[in-house]
Amino acid sequence: MEKELEYRAEMFNTLTHTCFHKCISGKDYKEAELYIGENACIDRCVSKYWQVTNIIGQLLASGRAGTGPQ
Repeated sequence: MEKELEYRAEMFNTLTHTCFHKCISGKDYKEAELYIGENACIDRCVSKYWQVTNIIGQLLASGRAGTGPQ
């Protein structure tokens, strides 16, 4: 159970780091809210990240990881 929690925390941190650096422009945070473009980018980034994570999980569960697309 502890390993599962560590895995989920690491996955969340990776997701946050990846999508933040991809979608948030500039280093000056003058606004408290995200711009529409930033918000849309984060939505797409998170969605794609979860889709890929689910695909990888399914491949690992089926024992087909590393065999490539069939």
